[in-house]
This record gives sequence, C-alpha cells and structure tokens, in this order.
Amino acid sequence: MRVAFHYCAIVSLIALAFLCLLWEAALAPMPSGNPLMMLKALPLLLPLFGILRERAYTYQWSALLVLAYFAEGVVRAWADSGLSQKLAVAEIALSVLFFWSVLLWLRLGRTRHPATAVR
Repeated sequence: MRVAFHYCAIVSLIALAFLCLLWEAALAPMPSGNPLMMLKALPLLLPLFGILRERAYTYQWSALLVLAYFAEGVVRAWADSGLSQKLAVAEIALSVLFFWSVLLWLRLGRTRHPATAVR
C-alpha cells in the first residue's frame, strides 16, 4: 500500500509542476504577461529526486512546500474566472493529492521495533 502512495506522490508532483509551467506559459497567463511567473514551477523540482529515492525528510518538507501552491490555487480560484479558474481548481486538487499521499506514505512508514517500544 505504501508503494501506491509513493507513486501517487510522484505523479501528482510532476503533474503539478507541468500544470504551473503550462498555465503561465500558454494556457492562461497573467494579464500583465510577465514571463517570470513560469518560474513558480521551479520549487516543485527541488523535492523531486528525494521523493523518487523515498527519503523521509524530503517527504516531510515537501508537504509544507506544496501548501503554498494550495494557497495560490484557492486565491486564484476565488479571484479569477474562465480557464484560469479551472486551472486553479486543478492546482488545488493536485496539491491536496500530493499532500495526502505524502502524509499517508509517512504514516505507513513508521515501524515499531520491539526493542524500542515503551512498556
């Protein structure tokens, strides 16, 4: 079961990075037309190799990182309209999916050793 959450985290992280990149590059860029908005996808690449290698520390801090994308999605789903609003809802869904798969992967990873159990 833990493997399923690992793959779910990988897929949702990569999908979120591509969504952010495509959103600001071609699908529904900001009205100001600032190409630097595409750079918001770069922080999502930082935890990718740690997630691929199943490093618990990377899972922990990436769960906090994705909350910024959730917040952006909520704000833009509320404020934007049209395609941008739909992309914001997709950003919310992918960030929630990543967050929960990370939390469940971490929870299932805890092992209890008899030698360290409290009596």
